[in-house]
Amino acid sequence: LHSLRPRALSSVKSTGRYCSTSPEPVVKKPKKVSPNYLAIHEENIETLKNTKVDCSDFFRFELIHQSKKSKARVGIIHTPHGPIHTPGFVPVATNGTLKYLSFPAATEAGTELTFSNTYHLMVHPGADVIQAGGGIHKFFNYNQPMITDSGGFQVFSLGKQVGTVKDGLKGKQKKKYHQGASCLVRLKEDGTVFRSYRNGELITLTPESSVEAQKKIGADIIIPLDWLLPQDVDEAQLVEALDRTHRWELRSLMQHIKNINNQAMYAVVHGGTDIALRKKSVEFLSQFPFQGLAIGGSLGHSSDDLVNVLSNMHEFLPPQFPVHLLGIGDHPTIERSVVYGIDTFDSCLPSRLGRHGILLSDDEPKGMDLTTTKYKTQVDRPLPYSPGYSFATLHHLIKQHEPVGMMLGTLHNISWMMDKMKSIREKILRDEI
Repeated sequence: LHSLRPRALSSVKSTGRYCSTSPEPVVKKPKKVSPNYLAIHEENIETLKNTKVDCSDFFRFELIHQSKKSKARVGIIHTPHGPIHTPGFVPVATNGTLKYLSFPAATEAGTELTFSNTYHLMVHPGADVIQAGGGIHKFFNYNQPMITDSGGFQVFSLGKQVGTVKDGLKGKQKKKYHQGASCLVRLKEDGTVFRSYRNGELITLTPESSVEAQKKIGADIIIPLDWLLPQDVDEAQLVEALDRTHRWELRSLMQHIKNINNQAMYAVVHGGTDIALRKKSVEFLSQFPFQGLAIGGSLGHSSDDLVNVLSNMHEFLPPQFPVHLLGIGDHPTIERSVVYGIDTFDSCLPSRLGRHGILLSDDEPKGMDLTTTKYKTQVDRPLPYSPGYSFATLHHLIKQHEPVGMMLGTLHNISWMMDKMKSIREKILRDEI
């Protein structure tokens, strides 16, 4: 959702559903934090600093090789549902499954970890239903590692904004950010209240309820609730959001350690493009018994801005933690990011491109657009990952909006990404990266 997208995607629209455009009360600027919450935060700091959480029997990061050329590294994240070889790409399964691709096919293509969205799973089918069905792995018949986010992304993306969430997090939003509400009804220190995009039902999302939902869902890795802002906010707003995120993350961690449930929790590092705030975030969160770090929030106007942030962050990232880069998964940016010690990357971009007929390719950096007529007659050119089908066949299927065409495009792009990650790991092992 946060991905920096190539031009080939310019014509691809998001298929996600949004709330009614009927007006809702404007969310006012948050008031000064209640002394009560500040006191709770100080208590959480003291408690968690003195709390040891040993997850090594079900979750640990194993360093296999540290490059002599850069901060790039090869490792294995051991989870209850199997190993994750890093650096690795993580396809997005928003509603619990990948769009137009079965889990067996994704696993055969090399997928080891998928990323699902807690907010959407809370809305439907509901965390209680998934728990009653045996947890997310049994419910969706998938026995590989899974990660769920907190729903915090929706605090921003489903609110009434100037521009879009993609523009805001990519720094392309032209007007100043202002707080408002369409699905978002309330944003306060205790948490948020949404209207379901399905039926208008009010849904409360707090640090504690997000963790409880993720416990019921049962993914291997979970994320604490955070508050995201777009790029173009003033320093005061950025600091306010960072401090609140830290308070929310410690509340999430307190809830997590009440019932570990064979799950690891990653802390989310914020601070926008301000390196001092990023450092503050890393140093603060590293004091507490999280099991990994996720780099979140806006990372600038371009891939260059993102790389600049990572290049300044890598010196203070704790080496014992696996590091996940949230929402960034285009191959050029991944190649530029692994040198700074990033281990995993999630994005819906490759699968979204694939189901719209844009195939990732070494020969065409913007992707091969199978909707163009030049592929119509390529009957003797087999698809690289589905050789029983030709480029001409896929052109026809995509033009006719056939589900099989969307499946073949998605399979191609996921397979291509997994091959690229394998190549990156091999280069690191040879100290070429």
